[in-house]
Amino acid sequence: MLPHLPFDISSLHHAYENGLDPRSVIAEAFKRISDAADPGIFLHPFDRARLEADIDRLGRFDPEAFPLWGIPFAVKDNIDVKDAPTTAACPDFAYTAEQDAFVVNKLRAAGALLVGKTNLDQFATGLVGVRTPYPAPRNALDPAIVPGGSSSGSAVAVARGLVSFALGTDTAGSGRVPAALNGIVGLKPTLGALSCNGVVPACRTLDAVSVFALGVEDANRVFRVACAFDPKDAYSRQVLSTPVSAPPPAFRVGIPDAKTLEFFGDEAQAKSFSNVIATLRDMGGAIVEIDFTPFFNVAKMLYEGAWVAERLAAIESHLKAHPESLHPVTRQIIEGAQRLSAADAFRGQYRLAALKREAEPLLHKADLLCVPSIPTFYSLEDIERDPIGPNARLGTYTNFVNLMDLCALTVPTRQRADGRPGSATLIARAGCDGYIAAIGCDLQVRCEAPLGATDWTLPEPLYATALPCEDEIALAVVGAHMSGLPLNHELTALGGRFLGAAKTAPVYRLYRLAGGPPMRPGLVRDVTGFAIALEVWALPASRFADFMRSVPSPLGIGTLALEDGCEVKGFICEPVAIADAKDVTAYGGWRAYLQSLTPNEQPKKEFDHAQA
Repeated sequence: MLPHLPFDISSLHHAYENGLDPRSVIAEAFKRISDAADPGIFLHPFDRARLEADIDRLGRFDPEAFPLWGIPFAVKDNIDVKDAPTTAACPDFAYTAEQDAFVVNKLRAAGALLVGKTNLDQFATGLVGVRTPYPAPRNALDPAIVPGGSSSGSAVAVARGLVSFALGTDTAGSGRVPAALNGIVGLKPTLGALSCNGVVPACRTLDAVSVFALGVEDANRVFRVACAFDPKDAYSRQVLSTPVSAPPPAFRVGIPDAKTLEFFGDEAQAKSFSNVIATLRDMGGAIVEIDFTPFFNVAKMLYEGAWVAERLAAIESHLKAHPESLHPVTRQIIEGAQRLSAADAFRGQYRLAALKREAEPLLHKADLLCVPSIPTFYSLEDIERDPIGPNARLGTYTNFVNLMDLCALTVPTRQRADGRPGSATLIARAGCDGYIAAIGCDLQVRCEAPLGATDWTLPEPLYATALPCEDEIALAVVGAHMSGLPLNHELTALGGRFLGAAKTAPVYRLYRLAGGPPMRPGLVRDVTGFAIALEVWALPASRFADFMRSVPSPLGIGTLALEDGCEVKGFICEPVAIADAKDVTAYGGWRAYLQSLTPNEQPKKEFDHAQA
């Protein structure tokens, strides 16, 4: 049984519930590592005795108290584990950590079992996965292709089913590129959501701990456990984490326009991305083409600008004392920062601020972005011939994300025609991790992509119930705040998540109010009324006051009666406002009314005005 047991969290917990001993799972994990016969994956596999002690501390199976009970995982070797070496793939840099990194401590406290530490591009500088003095890990799907970096070992370990999940880090795409190249999920959370306390920095202002998993839901489960404010990390911040909920029925997806969509001649990759866009349309996505030039200009700053100096700052003393210990390419990149001045750093900040301002209106055109995770594939021979160029091109759609403080999720999609893995990355504003997880989970299910190099089947997603969590407030929206409409971003930006569609009790009338854009409805209680379609969203209780500040007169938040007899907070309208309003009750809902309008009746540039 065990050689065929999937290591996703649901499958393992089901097996544990039926009596499986976690010692057997750990034994199977080590057998799989041995059978993989790839010494480049793990730099420091742990011994069984260490894991036996961790298992003894678990007690009886209790997934409520320990959401990751008995789940094997690995961490990138720039993340501290108590009493284990941290090398950052540079043996001369190695030190023995005195305590677990903050995120490792959170995961182990939740019952996860740490199997070992994985290989990486030295000092997390690279997207290819071969800039290491150790043997480079082999790509899990095609050993001729680079494994991707810098979190190469973590991605390959997950793709081969050696562990359930693994931690990486992501500054320029290190948590996304290797995920795409190995056919798995890569979660790059909002900056500061996962503490970097106990992580060897690459660029402290941009670094994020990332999560690799076979499924979006597993990645989100790990994220929820590790997401916590850490006062000892100066860049940590409060970020809300929520369970994966059902995707909203409508949303706007920004993609690069034809002029800025780049595949470097890879027609199979272009076709693969086109198929992803078609799937997003089927899911309810309205596609918005965007000129990505400002994003690409931001991306260039990561290695061509002063941020390279952050990499120098992280290891400057080691570089001066042991320059020969660095990988030649890594040394070439980081030493290039020595020509930069403090004035260059400030000029870089000014340039970044200007580019972010230029890109802001483009971000407002969509609820999320979707890009190819990588523009094309590169072989080990390609990197041998040119160590720099292919690496830079792999970061085409990743390098701008951290500089712009966005969150991202790489999702495996249908295999390409040539058998290589398909992949797309969803990107959204900081704090919208849950929003892109909901859409990404449905996208993965619909695409039916292989799970890395395994033959396992993706478990059915256990979407959160259509009820708010303890720290959330359910809010019914009837108009411009519904999914895909111009003010929905006011919910998602505050961490709102879609709970479901519903109808009011048949005692309301709906009016199109004067003014706009955006065009708004007003819901008024009236015994002569009808059931009106609406959506229920969950808002974090801590952000509800922020949302209330945006509610203009004559609208307010009251208590709505639903068709099923429940009550929920929601938008209501003062009756005085309907004197010069149009009664649209007969349409049964705002979305149906909008669909009835002719092109001439549609408001012009409603989305743009709404975001101004």
